[in-house]
Amino acid sequence: MDYRIIKSPSQGTVDILFRRKGSAPSIAIKNYDAVGLVQGRMIDMVFAVDIAEKAAGVVVEDIKGHCPQHLIMIAIFGDTASVEAAIQEIQYKLQEAKIGEMR
Repeated sequence: MDYRIIKSPSQGTVDILFRRKGSAPSIAIKNYDAVGLVQGRMIDMVFAVDIAEKAAGVVVEDIKGHCPQHLIMIAIFGDTASVEAAIQEIQYKLQEAKIGEMR
């Protein structure tokens, strides 16, 4: 799974993300100064969305793309601290889940 945080995203970056969204947001996306990008397998991304939304005051959107490896990407919108907290919690919970699978 790959993670990136873009602090103070440029208007061009935001435009690309909004064009690649599959549908209108269910919640208005406003007052954000960071975007977290997470890419991975579908099962992990659905799990990651749930974790992010429960961990911090963020809005998560599915980003459409054409990936031959069948990876998907989500964008996490919020203030920098919330986006960082959401990604840290995703990393922690996914690692915790993988350790549980090995037992």
